[in-house]
Amino acid sequence: MRYYSSKYNWVKAGFVAFAVMIVAASLFVLNAFVDSLSEMETRRVGNWAEATRIIAKADTNADLTLELKVINDNTDIPVILADSAGNFIDARNVDVPDDEAERSKWTKATIRKFGNVREPIEIEMADESHQYVYYDESMMVVGLRYFTIGVLSIIFIFIIVLVLFLYSTWRSEQNAVWAGMSKETAHQLGTPISSLEAWMELFKLRDPSHGEYVDEMNKDVNRLKIIAERFSKIGSKPELAESKVLPVVSAAVSYMRDRTSKHVDISLVSHIDENYSMPINVPLFEWVIENLCKNAVDSMSGKSGKIVVDVRANRLFCEIDVTDTGSGIPKSKWSTIFKSGYTTKKRGWGLGLSFAKRIIEEYHDGKIYVKNSEEGKGTTFAVLLFKNQKRRGVWLNRIFMKKIIK
Repeated sequence: MRYYSSKYNWVKAGFVAFAVMIVAASLFVLNAFVDSLSEMETRRVGNWAEATRIIAKADTNADLTLELKVINDNTDIPVILADSAGNFIDARNVDVPDDEAERSKWTKATIRKFGNVREPIEIEMADESHQYVYYDESMMVVGLRYFTIGVLSIIFIFIIVLVLFLYSTWRSEQNAVWAGMSKETAHQLGTPISSLEAWMELFKLRDPSHGEYVDEMNKDVNRLKIIAERFSKIGSKPELAESKVLPVVSAAVSYMRDRTSKHVDISLVSHIDENYSMPINVPLFEWVIENLCKNAVDSMSGKSGKIVVDVRANRLFCEIDVTDTGSGIPKSKWSTIFKSGYTTKKRGWGLGLSFAKRIIEEYHDGKIYVKNSEEGKGTTFAVLLFKNQKRRGVWLNRIFMKKIIK
C-alpha cells in the first residue's frame, strides 16, 4: 500500500515514462499489424496481375476458371491497368470518368499518384508488349491506419492530461486539479472522437461490405464519448434529473459483466420496482457503480469469485450494496481508501474511490462507505441516495444517514 506525495516525484516521472513507452510500443505493434495487411494486399495484386497475364496469353480452349476467380475476387483493392504510355485499359474499385478525354487525364494523374507510393507491377503480354498494374490500399487498410492514429492520439492526449495533472498537484489545491484535468480531458477527446465518427461514415459510404468493422469501431467510439461526458461533468456541479434507478444500475452491471473474466460472476439483485426513480446524474452515477464493480474484481487478484449488486429502496432513500468475495479491507483502512492517491495495486492512480465519493456525497448529497469487510472473505460497499434533495431535506437526510450507518 502506498501514498503519492511530492517526495515521490521520481515515481511519478516513472509512470509518465512508462506511459510513453506503452504508447510507443502500441504504435509499433499496430503499425506492424496494418503493414502486414498491406503486404497481403500487395501479394493479392501480384496474383491479380499474374492472372491477367495468363488470360491474355491463353489459348481459346484453355480452362481459365481459377484466373477469372482471382480477377473477380478483388472487390476492395483499387487497381488500374495501363499500357506503357499510360493509357487506360481497365480498372477495379475506382470511379472512372465516362468521358474519354477526361478519363485519359484522370488515368495519368491517378497512376502517377499510385506509382509514387508503390512500384507498379509489369505484365508481359503475348505480343511482347508491356502493361502495368497500378494499385492502392483498400479502404479497410486505410481506415485501420486512420483509426490507429486516432486511438493513439487519444491515448497520447490522455497521457498529456495526466502529465498536466501531476504538474498541477505540485502547485494547486486538489479540487482545482480534478476540475482542470476532467475538463481538459473532455475537451481534448472531442476532436479525435469527431474525426473518428466522420471517417466511419466515409467508410460506410465508400465500402458497405466492411460494415461489421465499422460497427465494432462505433462501439468503441460511443464508449469514448461516454467517458468524455463523465469527465466533463466531474469538473463542475452537474445537474440531477429524475431518472429510473434500476435501468442505470443494470446497464453498469451489464457493461462490467461483458468485460470481466468468466471466472468472476457478477449478478444484480433488485428489490425495487423498475419505475422507481430518483434525482441523479445518470453518466456519473453509472460510473460509480462500474468503479465499485471494478474494484471488487481487482480485490480477487485474478481468482474466481462473486460480485452481487443489491438494490433496495423505500419512500425516503435508495441503497445499492456491492458485495464481493475478494481479499477484504482492514477496518483501519475503511476511511483511508476514499482518499485520493491511496491504492493497494501495483498500477493505478488511486483516484477511483475518491472520485466516487465526490460524485455521491458532493453532487448527489448521498453517502458511500464500507458497510462491512472481513479480510480474506470479502467487502460490501454501500451507496445511499435520498429522494428529497431540497436544502431542508438534505439536512434531515444527513441526520438520518448517520443513524443508518451506525
